[in-house]
Amino acid sequence: MNLNADFTLDAQGLACPMPIVKTKKAMNDLVDGQILEVVATDKGSKADLAAWSESVGHQYIGTREEGDVLKHYIRKCSNDIIIEKQHEQVIRIDELLTKVSEGGIILDVREEAEYAFGHIEGAKSIPMGDLEKRMDELDKNQAIYVICRTGKRSDLAAQKLSNSDFANVWNVMPGMMQWTGKEKKQYKFGGIQNDKQSSNYSK
Repeated sequence: MNLNADFTLDAQGLACPMPIVKTKKAMNDLVDGQILEVVATDKGSKADLAAWSESVGHQYIGTREEGDVLKHYIRKCSNDIIIEKQHEQVIRIDELLTKVSEGGIILDVREEAEYAFGHIEGAKSIPMGDLEKRMDELDKNQAIYVICRTGKRSDLAAQKLSNSDFANVWNVMPGMMQWTGKEKKQYKFGGIQNDKQSSNYSK
């Protein structure tokens, strides 16, 4: 891929949602048709920026990988004021286990490394970048509670699921950054399975 970007944004070392936050601000300074290059090191930024671009109407051209560095290319497609979509069904992190005990599945869309370092017991791991090709692992008739670190990536994942005819999808806010694990012994996770699950509990 050989692209000449009109502006380069350095987002190296930043974790979700900061690459999106900085990209959104940078796009406001571009004119219609210009290309933004976002240089990042967060592996999840590839799926995050692609989903965000789609949700607001910009064109996600693609990603070039150079070692541990990801270079994303986004073309601004409109000068109009863009209203960013948000998933309507939201559940608080402190309400999550009560709802799941009534039936449903927790879907963790963080990267595998993030999941491995700490997750809610029983949560199913499907990284955001793999979601589209692994949707057949999910039941469209089941309540799905989507979680990430902050609630931003899970919001985009929830929108993607809803657009694929999953009717009962909830975005968990604010995400694993406020998960304490103190509630772990109070509820049973009926029907939630994951081949990679462990007994880790983490924020």
